[in-house]
Formats: sequence, C-alpha cells, structure tokens
Amino acid sequence: MFGALLFSFIENNNLELFDIAETQHQFNARESDWGFTNFMPLSELYDPSRGYVVDDRCILEADVNVRKDLDYWAHDSKKETGCVGLKNQGATCYMNSLLQTLYHIPYFRKAVYHMPTTENDMPSGSIPLALQSLFYKLQYNDSSVSTKELTKSFGWDTYDSFMQHDVQELNRVLCEKLEDKMKGTVVEGTIQQLFEGHHMNYIECITVDYKSTRKESFYDLQLDVKGCKDVYASFDKYVEVERLEGDNKYHAEQYGLQEAKKGVLFIDFPPVLQLQLKRFEYDFVRDTMINDRYEFPLQLDLDRDNGKYLSPEADRSIRNLYTLHSVLVHSGGVHGGHYYAYIRPTLSNQWFKFDDERVTKEDTNRALEEQYGGEEELPHTNPGFNNSPFKFTKYSNAYMLVYVRESDKDKIICNVDEKDIAKHLRIRLKKEQEEKEKKKKEKAEAHLYTIVKIARDVDLHEQIGKDIFFDLVDHDKVRSFRIQKQTPFIIFKEEVAKEFGIPVECQRFWMWAKRQNHTYRPNRPVTAQEETQSGPGNLLGKIGEVPPDYHFADPDLYGLEVGQLREVSNKANNAELRLFLEIEMGQDLRPIPPPEKLKEELLLFFKLYEPSSQKLRYVGRLFVMGSRKPVDILMKLNEMAGFAPDEEIDLFEEIKFEPKIMCEHVDKKSTFRENQLEDGDIICFQKSPQVSDGQQYSYPDVPSFFDYVQNRQHSSSCRSRFAPRVWARKLATFKMVVRFRFLEKPKEDEFSLELSKLHTYDEVVERVSQHLGLNDPSKIRLTSHNCYSQQPKPQPIKYRGVDHLSDMLVHYNQASDILYYEVLDIPLPELQCLKTLKIAFHHDAKDEVMIIRLPKLSTVADVINDLKSKFLGLQGTQYPKGGGLLSDGGPGHSALK
Repeated sequence: MFGALLFSFIENNNLELFDIAETQHQFNARESDWGFTNFMPLSELYDPSRGYVVDDRCILEADVNVRKDLDYWAHDSKKETGCVGLKNQGATCYMNSLLQTLYHIPYFRKAVYHMPTTENDMPSGSIPLALQSLFYKLQYNDSSVSTKELTKSFGWDTYDSFMQHDVQELNRVLCEKLEDKMKGTVVEGTIQQLFEGHHMNYIECITVDYKSTRKESFYDLQLDVKGCKDVYASFDKYVEVERLEGDNKYHAEQYGLQEAKKGVLFIDFPPVLQLQLKRFEYDFVRDTMINDRYEFPLQLDLDRDNGKYLSPEADRSIRNLYTLHSVLVHSGGVHGGHYYAYIRPTLSNQWFKFDDERVTKEDTNRALEEQYGGEEELPHTNPGFNNSPFKFTKYSNAYMLVYVRESDKDKIICNVDEKDIAKHLRIRLKKEQEEKEKKKKEKAEAHLYTIVKIARDVDLHEQIGKDIFFDLVDHDKVRSFRIQKQTPFIIFKEEVAKEFGIPVECQRFWMWAKRQNHTYRPNRPVTAQEETQSGPGNLLGKIGEVPPDYHFADPDLYGLEVGQLREVSNKANNAELRLFLEIEMGQDLRPIPPPEKLKEELLLFFKLYEPSSQKLRYVGRLFVMGSRKPVDILMKLNEMAGFAPDEEIDLFEEIKFEPKIMCEHVDKKSTFRENQLEDGDIICFQKSPQVSDGQQYSYPDVPSFFDYVQNRQHSSSCRSRFAPRVWARKLATFKMVVRFRFLEKPKEDEFSLELSKLHTYDEVVERVSQHLGLNDPSKIRLTSHNCYSQQPKPQPIKYRGVDHLSDMLVHYNQASDILYYEVLDIPLPELQCLKTLKIAFHHDAKDEVMIIRLPKLSTVADVINDLKSKFLGLQGTQYPKGGGLLSDGGPGHSALK
C-alpha cells in the first residue's frame, strides 16, 4: 500500500489533514520507480487561503508498508501452495475469483465432471465441456490456466473479456445453464441440492384471521451492508417485520383494507450458502460504493436466538451452523477495480489468496479482518505536531461470502480423483498436455532445427485455381520436414526418398527467392557441389549460425544464398527453408535422373485460363532456351492444354499482383530473353478470342480475370495474404461474395450474393428480398457476424445505421463475409420507432407470455392499458378482487421483463 498526505497549517502550528491520495503498489526490482502522476494543481498548493504553504514550507507525508522482499516473478504457485491460478483475459478477474470458488467446492466439481459430454464436442461450443476442461487443468496443471475456451462457450468475444460484468449475474446464469444441462443425467438436481434454499413471504392481518404466504426459492441472498455492523445485523434486517397501516393498509380478500404485518422467514437454508453483500448503491444521480466496516464471522449460526430467522414450518432438526469457505474481495471504486478471492479449500486454518495467475498462502487475519472495509487508523509520528491518528478508507472489502454447513461438510468437501473424470475427457486433455509439452520442447530446441518445406508439381496442380490464383503455391499447405541444421543434405534427400518414393538420384531441388515485386518464385537449382558440401558450408548448416572465422570458397555465391534462404521466425526463433522438387518422368512414367541444366535454359511454369468457365489451372512446366521464341513452343502448350495442335493462343506473363495486377502480353515472335523472362517466371495462356464466334465473356482475357479475382472476396486464402487491418481497408474498395444465413437457423440455411462494397442498406436488403422472393424489402433485417465467437452479434444493424456494405462486415478490425437475415412482420423503419416488451403473466391456471409493441415515448400507464385491453378480453380469465394487474402479494400479478 502506498499513501500520500498533504497538511494545512491551523492555529499554533497545529496541522489539519486537508488532502489525501492512496493507492496500492508492490515495489520490486522491476517496478521501483512508481508514484502518483497527479496529486494537486500547483495553483491550489500556493493558494494562501488553503494554508498548505506557511513560512515557505509545506508538509507532505507518505505512508509505505514494508514487507518481506519476495520475487513476484519467480513465484511458483503450484510448488508453494499446490494450486494454480487463472489467466486474466483483460478484465476477467471477477470471473476468475468466482470460478476458483466453485472449483474448490469438490462436490460441485465432481458433478461437473459427471455431466455427459462426448469426444466430438468442442469446448468453445459447450459450456459443460469447457468447464470440465478448465477444472481438470486446475487440478492437474503445473501452471496457470486460460479461460478463453470457457468465455467462447458463453458466446463472448474479445470485447466482452475487457468489460467487467456483474458477478452475481454471472454466477446465476452459469448455474442456470449447468442446471439445464444436468437434466436427465445422473447429476440432475445437483445445483439445487448445493445452493437452493427457500424462504416464505407472508402478510398477516393483525385484527382479523387472515394470512397470505408465498414460498420462494433462492440460490444466494443479498444482504444490506449500509446500517449493519455485521452479517447477523443484516439477517435481522432481512427478517424485520414491516407494519402495513394508515394509507398503506393491506387489502385482504373478504375483509377489505386491514392493518397487517409483512415479512420474510426462512423455511430452509442450503448446504452451501452464498451471501452477496450490497456494497454498491445505484440511483439516478450517481452510483456510490459503501465502504462501511462490516464484519463476518468464521462460524455463522443461523439458529441463534431460538431460530428467529426460521419459519414455523422449518425443520428444526437440521443444525444451521456454517463455516466460512470463501471471501470474494473487490479492491477499487464503484466504476471499476480488481477482484480476487480468499479460499480455504479443505476448511482448515490455512487460507489461500487466488489473485488471477498468482496463488499465495495467507493468514486468517488477512482473509477476514482486512476485508471488513471501513477505515484504518495510522499513528501520526511527527514530533511537535498534533499526534492524533489519521484514518484511511480501506481500498478493499468483501462483497461475497460462501459458507458451508457443518453437518454437510464431509459430503461437500469430498475427494475428487481421476476416476470421476470421463475417459474421453482424460484422453483429450492428456493429449492436449502432451502436445503442449512437445511444442515447449520444440521451442526450446528450435535453434538446433530448421523447417524444410517441399513444393512439388502435384501441389501446384492441387492449389492453383482452387486455393490460390497468383504465384505458384501456398507453402503452408505443402509437406514439411523438421531437420537438424547439421544434417548433411544427402541424408535429407534420403528422407525425401522415403516420403515421396523418389530415388535420391532423381531429385533436383530449386531454391525459392522473394523478388522485389513481392512475388515468390523458384530461382535456381541446388548444385551438386552444394549437396555434397559438409561442415558449416552445408546447405542446411548455412541457414543456422555460421562461425565468424569460416570463409566460403565463393563468398559472393554463398552470401547471396544465406540472404535469400534464411527466414527467421519471430515467434519460434526458427529458420525455414523452402524448396521446389523437380521430378522428370521417363516414357514409362517412372522418375529418371534430371538432365544437367544448361546455362541458357530457363524453367517456366504455365497456367491455362478458360474464359467460358472462368477457370484457371496449372498445366505444367517446361525448360526453354533463352534464345528461342515462344512461337516455338505453341504446339507443346496446345498439347498440355488438350487443344488442337494449330489452335491460336495468347500468352501473358504474370508479373505481380500487389498492389495492382501486372499481367502483360508476351510477344510470341521475340526471344524469351527479349521478353525479359527468367527462371521461375509464370506464363498464363488462353485461346485467342475470335470475333466471328460472337461469344461475350465477363472476363475475356487473363488480365481482366486476375482483376476480377483480386477485387472480390473469393476465399479465406485471399484474405490471409493481408493483416486484418490491411484487409479491412482493402475490403472497402473490393467487390465481394457475401454469405447470408437465416438468423434462426444459422447453420442450416445459407446462400451467397456477389455485391458491391458501396451498396447501401436499402440496396443490400433489395437484393436479399429478390433472392427470397419477397415483395417488401423493408421487412428484411440484417445482423452482423462476430468474428471472434463465430455467432451473430447480439444487436441487429439499425435501418440505415451504416453507410455501406463494407461497414456491415467489419468487426473490431476483423473482416467477415457473413450476414444474418430475418423476415419481420412489419417494416423495419416502423419497428425501430416502437419499443418491444416481453410480458409474462403469472396466474394459478397457467402462465402466458406476450409480446407488445408501443411507441418509445409511452408511459407505464400506456403499458398497463395495453395489457388490460389484451388480458381482460381473454375468455375465462379470473382476477383477484382488488389485486389488479400489478397487485403486490396476491396470487395474480404481471411482471415486465
């Protein structure tokens, strides 16, 4: 803790505390220079009326609590405490403290393990499996555990993880979800058995014999802090009797208005009692936090004073004596702060503090006394001045307590071991752990290895025209080898022979080079000398560290190769070598040793474009003499394409595709050298357009087709060429293919439309309505796609709320090609002027739910009138006398949701 005080002088040189600032910081070797960035404006400090500066002096006092020097970063939670923490995703400390509390209720953990899940489930789409996975890792991992799978199963995106949610609401929603998933299973009813209690709301007339009661269940209790010194005082207030008299008399059936007593008594308490302390107050002016001192006991006796909290029908044979299990703490102010928990998992005297990733042992005083809130007195030690103590408001206090009933302790704090965990879950998570350890080992040994990626003709055939259109291959989709850097290249070729069935003598490898125009092409073959080179000059060795005193025989050649081949991975500090494997086939279609490449020969790759089908495919490669002309190979190209030998074809060189397409005609009558072609260049060819055939194609030639491909959102491989922000900017200028999914069945129904990025909302819904065969496009409502959760966003797109289609498809700098649609019963512009309310009407006979729409400026009276017009007209509906639609305590009432 770190605090600073500024004093003002009063009469006789006494001091008066005038300004104070306090915060918390753990000073250590890494964070030694730390303090307040702002304390007080200088104009206020020098203001004579404030009394801060007298006789050219002021007094500033700092309070620092010095504790044992501990290395925060070297702390091993598992080793020190036997427990591990949870990683904070941004603002999920409140969730972490709740999850740790639930995990350390072993009966709850065992029930979660016994929930039925299958090996085909994915944790990010299943709350039970995500929670099982999280609990398993908390139990068996040696380091802190991530909660990302769990939050994804909630449907949260990254933005939600950086927003603090209400802890009580999260607890209730999570328990409701689990309770629903447990139905029909061996653990059905576990949530109720652990956390559900019941109380009785009663209204009892004083002068006549009439009493109205209503039994209600609860999973947690909200206790007042303001005006209460401890938990017992809060319970006293909870069951406090309210008198209904004067203008507030109760309308009793058959007796009219009567004076009455109104109150709450408990029928039963649950084995695990969760108490929410009302530390926050909300009103229309401002929100405030209640930092009053509030005590809570280590043992809580709810049978005290002859069971004054219990109703007459309560089972008095059950002893309601509770032991404190967890204290959830909030540190900070009303608008934010930090959350952590003090837990004693076995109810022993040893407490543990669970603060996100860090778990430490703590004493009882830290878990109880220091979390009562209120003020802390610090003695004033300045000699010659007023030595009255100064008070600091405590920066942390308890906001949730968890108690376990003594009589249920052995059942709740039970043993949980591997036999309680489903076999498929154990196998899955052990495999995950093994993969994690394997990656960790590979990362530690990365400097000893290099990744060699081998592209072959078969890869080009499979990818061009499907996964990619520009360049030759996606190297992430070819066969890769993890090879020690010191492995002789000839040994590596033997590995390739085993993998592909290509004899060593039939293999010729080409090095890839990234050109200045950002294309990536095979540049030159690996020479026989390089293949047999040993030591630091070995091809694989050159990618690693080369001794500074080693000199290559040909420094120009080898220096160039290192610069081109060494691509260090920033994440793994690893080198990657990319090679093209040239394989020549004999007449019997068996591999043969490649002939020696002449200096004059060029290796060219060929793609065929068909305007009629708008298809592009790879057809092969050829060695050509640089002094020869393209006209000399036209017959061979026609053979490769399956055309007639005398078919007229046009040739284009694919030069580059970023930032603009460059694809130029190849002069068939000039030499290859004169056309400035070199090893690794790509020639695209097609049938020459004939004016007489009368065919009109959208993209008649290779350059126009490449422009089309670049200007549409064709596939994820196209988007993967750019960083998300770059792609988001490019998206604003491209045409795109958008996938539309029905909002109610997003995984079943889908269709695609090619749209312009400049289309407005009206133009987009017009196209959708045409596809669906609807007459009124204004009844179409669209919802954007959440790229993180892969679900629709919670709120639909407002009518004309965005300018263009591109705005509908961008989510936090992530681009999507998905929109969701729904068909409304009224036009969207009209719907947006109305407020939709869901009304639940509860009656003894049945419950009804109705949707009503009213103008946004409607009052509560308008709602009631609309309800009357609907409900009072229902045939056979009976209403209590005097109760009305919104009567309090009667058997019929309406609730707005």
